[in-house]
Amino acid sequence: MALPIINSVATWFLKKRIHQIELFLKYPNEVQEELLLNLIRTAENTVIGKQFGFSSIKSYQEFAERVPVSTYEDLEPLIERTRTGEQNVFWNTPIKWFAKSSGTTNAKSKFIPVSNESLQNCHYNASKDLLSLYLNNNEESQLFTGKSLRLGGSKQLYEDNNTFFGDLSAILIDNMPIWAEFSSTPSNKVSLMSEWETKIPAIINETIHENVTSFAGVPSWMLVLMNKTLEATGKGNLLEIWPNLEVYFHGGVSFEPYRDQYKKILPSSGFQYYEIYNASEGFFAIQDLNNSSDLLLMLDYGIFYEFIPMDTFGTPEQKIIRLSEVELNKNYAIVITTNAGLWRYMIGDTIRFTSLNPYRIRVSGRTKHHINVFGEELIVENTDKAIAKTCKLTNSEVIDYTVAPVFMEGKEKGAHEWMVEFKIPPANAEEFRQILDETLQSLNSDYEAKRHNNMTLNPLLLNVARTNLFYDWLKERDKLGGQHKIPRLSNQRNYLQELLEMNLEISEF
Repeated sequence: MALPIINSVATWFLKKRIHQIELFLKYPNEVQEELLLNLIRTAENTVIGKQFGFSSIKSYQEFAERVPVSTYEDLEPLIERTRTGEQNVFWNTPIKWFAKSSGTTNAKSKFIPVSNESLQNCHYNASKDLLSLYLNNNEESQLFTGKSLRLGGSKQLYEDNNTFFGDLSAILIDNMPIWAEFSSTPSNKVSLMSEWETKIPAIINETIHENVTSFAGVPSWMLVLMNKTLEATGKGNLLEIWPNLEVYFHGGVSFEPYRDQYKKILPSSGFQYYEIYNASEGFFAIQDLNNSSDLLLMLDYGIFYEFIPMDTFGTPEQKIIRLSEVELNKNYAIVITTNAGLWRYMIGDTIRFTSLNPYRIRVSGRTKHHINVFGEELIVENTDKAIAKTCKLTNSEVIDYTVAPVFMEGKEKGAHEWMVEFKIPPANAEEFRQILDETLQSLNSDYEAKRHNNMTLNPLLLNVARTNLFYDWLKERDKLGGQHKIPRLSNQRNYLQELLEMNLEISEF
């Protein structure tokens, strides 16, 4: 009897936040301007605040003129000072947590500062807002009569000079509010296990007897867990194990290549999928409508947004604009200023706006994850959509893929070379290759122009990966599970070359 009451009280409490969300929906640019000035005032007496004269900055224009756009490499010396114990460097309250992230573009580890303000006002508030928006759209939800099955990273937490670093998910779980821990499964002990291949069975053992009503995690790794759970239980779909399932909260990688696979193991027309957009640097956007791929940009989490149009990115004509100046359906690199002391920081993601009132976005890729060797401007959004459509037309399913250029040599034209690992291979690989190539041309006019009559680009090359190739590649680099992702696109051949060599080896898993 207590569970329906808990569900009702939790739903009532969370939905109170909707009124605050409506405030930034109504006054988005004003909320952002006020937020920026508050961040500047807060950090006036820090090392970086004194360097750029924060105390005399009174407007966005002055801020943009004085503070340069930065990358991690630019901020690393300041971050290292804080990691060795110095405080008040780029933020005025103690920074004791650092989210260790190598991203998908660089083997070198990054240590992203996580302040108490960013934990509470950004990451945890976003988790509550995700539930608020979902519950507001689904009045009959019984979410809190059961638990959320979360799949995070591992507890590779280390202490150094009274500071700690590890996966963001480990930091979040370590500091998790009681309400969140109470409503989640598996236990923190299992969630923070480091060894992926022993962690999966432990999660299954702890969760199969729970009343799980929701999932939360990265689609590629969550799919591994779900399929392993079906194998372990001998069930045909997940609703036979957890009949009260109602929603999957997902983010980290595009859902498109996996959508049909999820529908097979969650055969319910009423089951909901809610997407989020977060990173070590902050929580940025949440799906706010049922059955939508658009994400509402959250404007009051202590993050100020700026954008670089990708058509000028990295050129002498590069310009930086604020939220009030963005246009629909243009690709932008994101620049953030945060309540953890990241000032005009490029996170490496690209987005496009699908709505300006309110501001809704879709993640389109990474600034370093595209192919433009031949002027084709291919982005991850293109390839994810093309893979999804091609799989549907050929009755196949993909586990993962990566793409690299084949460079021109002498009179030889260039091409794109794909490595694709299938869960269900197509009956005809050549047909799959042709449909994929044609679909890419229909989605990207620049690629189509370069492919026209094989003018610049020859037809794409398709390599079919052996079983567990991508798994083994990640395992060899100690990147199994959690937030780790396969680099989809690259202007270089290094990832693909490693995979081609491993593809000749026999899988040990």
